[in-house]
Amino acid sequence: MALDFLILYEHTVREYESDLLLKLELERRGYKVAIRQLLDRKKPSLFTWNKPRVLVSSCMYDNEAINSHVYNNIGRCDRIVNLHWEQMLSDTQEEGDWFNMNGNAKKCVQTCWGRRTADRLIAHGMEPKNTPVTGAVMMDFLRPEFDGYFKSKAQLCAEHGLDPNKQLHLYISSFGYASMTEQEVRELSEMAGTDFTGFAATNRVSMAQTLDWFDRYLADHPEVELVYRRHPSEWNSPALAELAARRPNFHVIFADSVKQWIVAADSISIWMSTAIAEVYMAGKSCHILRPAPIEHEYDPVIYAGAKYITDYEGFCAAMGEEDPPFPIAREIIEGYFDPSATPAYKRMADLLEQVYKEPPRDHPMGEGFTPHFNWLKFFALWGVHILFALRLPPQKVFFFHKGLADFAQRIYGYVEKAYIPKSQIRAMEDRIRPFVR
Repeated sequence: MALDFLILYEHTVREYESDLLLKLELERRGYKVAIRQLLDRKKPSLFTWNKPRVLVSSCMYDNEAINSHVYNNIGRCDRIVNLHWEQMLSDTQEEGDWFNMNGNAKKCVQTCWGRRTADRLIAHGMEPKNTPVTGAVMMDFLRPEFDGYFKSKAQLCAEHGLDPNKQLHLYISSFGYASMTEQEVRELSEMAGTDFTGFAATNRVSMAQTLDWFDRYLADHPEVELVYRRHPSEWNSPALAELAARRPNFHVIFADSVKQWIVAADSISIWMSTAIAEVYMAGKSCHILRPAPIEHEYDPVIYAGAKYITDYEGFCAAMGEEDPPFPIAREIIEGYFDPSATPAYKRMADLLEQVYKEPPRDHPMGEGFTPHFNWLKFFALWGVHILFALRLPPQKVFFFHKGLADFAQRIYGYVEKAYIPKSQIRAMEDRIRPFVR
């Protein structure tokens, strides 16, 4: 029997847990579902006897995305639903062309977490039938129906060597540019066609000032354990290492999901992360620490009009609040993350069932789309996956040709980063399954 749904993911940490929740719900309804990574080797069976009826993508911005994510994975398909993982944007991004879909991507079903995103896409030329509001699946884990899914504070603290009797303060960082060198910032700016020099400077200034606040506060408050949830790009930060060495109650931890830490924390602070929506959905509050203004073109629009803490005195006062009000207006948060008595994964599954059973809403691969199969990528992925299975780095295998070695090594790195052992997948499914009912 052919696949009913194929779900493609890009970033493991961002997407896989939610994809599994959706997969288990669809399987509970009797459908055959598979999850694959965008750079998994291409399977001929998915073009023929096991071709899925509905392709569920992680992003879908233009014709090239349709070609790369759909045509090069399963061939022609007019039932394309985008899980649309990038919806928390700056005002500049909201007004630009890229995030409002181009070409035949407007004919794909672009799911929206809230009414504000749907209205924006419609204002930029999409039809309402292709902008359904489903809610955000990743927020479902924070609903009352999932009570018991996360570890308790005591369990989490025990696993990380923290004192559960102390106040657990969480800081969610987004200082991805702070650890970059000037050369790295220039290279990124050239690649993206946008000058990130000013924003990188804002990162550095804001991070330095925030760490200074933490240093001073922790020196006077030994009853606090502060967990710094670093950004993935902050893996090489001397400033964090220095503060951790100086203050035994400052901890840089990347293990466990940000949702897990939000649920366990007694107090939460944040800079500009979109995880602020997860704080809200968890029924908690937080403080937005802004020692320096952020350029509007990089600041998520959800932060517009929010209450910020801009100096150390304000920070100390905020830490003493037992039940602070949420710093962003309710109507703004709920405009981007639609509240509903029905979990988003069930609403999403209802939509996918509808797309599965009904005639295609549009024809994304019709007029205006020119398919192109990438044979180089097809064979390259097979080769890289063989090397990965044998744990043979391409730079060593292709030492005789630098260009080939660099090309293969780049793909190898993406494959390695996205790899999830089958045992881990089974463990994740076993953990989620009891809550799917």
